[in-house]
Amino acid sequence: MSDYIIAIDQGTTSSRAVLYDRQLSPQASCNEELPLSYPQTGWVEQDPEVIWQSVLNCIRQLLQQNGIQAKQVAALALTNQRETTLLWDKKTGKTLYPAIVWQDRRTADLCQELKQKHEDSIRAKTGLLADPYFSATKLQWLLEHLPDARNRAESGELCFGTIDSFLLWRLTDGKVHATEASNASRTLLFNIHQQQWDQELLQLFAIPAAVLPQVHDSAGDFGCCNTELFNHPIPIVSLLGDQQAALLGQACVEPGMLKSTYGTGCFAMVNTGAKALHSKHQLLTTVAWRLKGECSYALEGSIFMAGATVQWLRDKLGIIQQASETETLANGVDYQQSELLIPAFTGLGAPYWQPKVQAALFGLSRNSGREEICAAALRSVAYQTQDLLLAMEKDGITIADIRVDGGMTVNRWFLQALADLTQHSISQSKISDATAFGTAFLAAWQLGWFSTLDAIQPLWQSAAQFTPQLNPEQQSICYQNWSSAIDRLLAEPPRDQGMQKK
Repeated sequence: MSDYIIAIDQGTTSSRAVLYDRQLSPQASCNEELPLSYPQTGWVEQDPEVIWQSVLNCIRQLLQQNGIQAKQVAALALTNQRETTLLWDKKTGKTLYPAIVWQDRRTADLCQELKQKHEDSIRAKTGLLADPYFSATKLQWLLEHLPDARNRAESGELCFGTIDSFLLWRLTDGKVHATEASNASRTLLFNIHQQQWDQELLQLFAIPAAVLPQVHDSAGDFGCCNTELFNHPIPIVSLLGDQQAALLGQACVEPGMLKSTYGTGCFAMVNTGAKALHSKHQLLTTVAWRLKGECSYALEGSIFMAGATVQWLRDKLGIIQQASETETLANGVDYQQSELLIPAFTGLGAPYWQPKVQAALFGLSRNSGREEICAAALRSVAYQTQDLLLAMEKDGITIADIRVDGGMTVNRWFLQALADLTQHSISQSKISDATAFGTAFLAAWQLGWFSTLDAIQPLWQSAAQFTPQLNPEQQSICYQNWSSAIDRLLAEPPRDQGMQKK
C-alpha cells in the first residue's frame, strides 16, 4: 500500500523534500542549500543543473534515510520559486543559459517602455505589471541574446519553462512539457480570465508559441517519474507556485483569508475566491489555483528582500554567523532607533515597483553597531509588510488576523515587531513548511484522501499569537519615518546599473 506523499519545495536559496503520511503529518525532511550568482549589477542567476541535482539528492536521501521504497510513495507533489526562467533543448534537455532568477533586473529598461505604452492592456489580461520580476521579458532577453535561439524556438526545438516545468521535464525524462495555472499566471503571457496563453501578449513580447508548455489544472495527472531515478515510477499529481501553495498550506481557502510568507522575499496574499479583484494600488491579481477547470484567485503584494536581507547581514557584512543571532542582537534596540534600512538590493517591489532603486541605510551614528543594523534589517521587513497591508485595505480588503510562515517566523522578536508596526494580530503557524504542506495537501486531495479543500482547515493550528504592544501614535511616527526615507530614495535619479550590457 502506498502510504506516503513526498512534497518538493524548490526555493530560491534551497531545495527541500518533506515526507508526509496519510494524515499529512510530516515524518522527515531533507534540505540542500543553493548558491546564487550575480554576474552584473542587477543580474541574478542560478545553475539549473545544481537545482536539478539538489532535488534528486533530497528525494533520494529522504527515501534512503527513512527506509522507504519508492513504491510506498503514492505521489510526488511539487511547489517552486515562481517566475525564474529557463530555456532548454527539447532533444537533450540541456539548458542554454543559467536560470534567470525572479529577482533579476536586467530587463528594467524594456519594462519601463512597456509600462508607458502597454501597461493597461497587460494588466487587464494578466493582473500583473510590466516589471522584470516576471518571466516574459526574461524569456525575450534569452531569445534575443543567445545565438540562434529565436530560430530554434520558432522551429520547435526549444522549451521554455519556469522551475516547475523544468523539474517536470527532467523527472519524466522529457515526456511532459507542462505547467499549471498558478505558475502560468506569473509569466505576463497568460490571460487569467480566459485561462490560456494570450496571442496578443505573445506578439507583444515576441515569444513563439512553440516554446510554451501546456497549462494544466493545479492537481491532476502530470505523468510519472522516470523509473530509473528512484527504481519505481512515482506519479506526480500536484503542482503549485510556492506562494499559492503557502496560501493553501495556511488553510486560507475562504475569500478574505490572508497569509504572509517570509522566505527569501515576503509575499502577502489574500484569497479572493472566484473573483479576480483588480487592484488600484499596485498589487497583483493572480491565480491561486485551478481545480477541475474552476479557478480561484488571489490578490498579492510582493517584497523582494525579506530573509535575503538577513542573508546579506551574514554573507556580505559578516556581522552574524547564522540567522538566529539576529533575535538576540535586536532585542535591546528600541523603536526610537535612528537607523533605517531600505533593502532595495534588487529594486523595490509592491507597491512601488521601482526596479532601478538601490538599497540605502539612513541615520547612522557613532553609536550604530551590529545590534542597530540587525534591528533595522528585521524592521525593514515589517515596514514593507505594512506597505502591502495598507494597499490591500485601500483596495477594499478587511484585514483581521494575519497567518505567517517561512524561515523568518522562527524569530519571535521579528514577529512582535511585525505586530507592532502593522498594528495587526499575527498568527504563527504550527506548520513550519506551509509551502510544502500546501502542495502535499493538494496531492492528497487529488488522491482522494480528503474530499474537499475545506478539510485542510482542521489541520491548521496556531503555534503562537502576537498582538500589538506599540501604541498607535508611536507606530504612526515610526511608519512616517519609513515613508519619508522611501520618498527620499525614490526622489534620487536612477543610477546606471548596466542593464543593457550583453
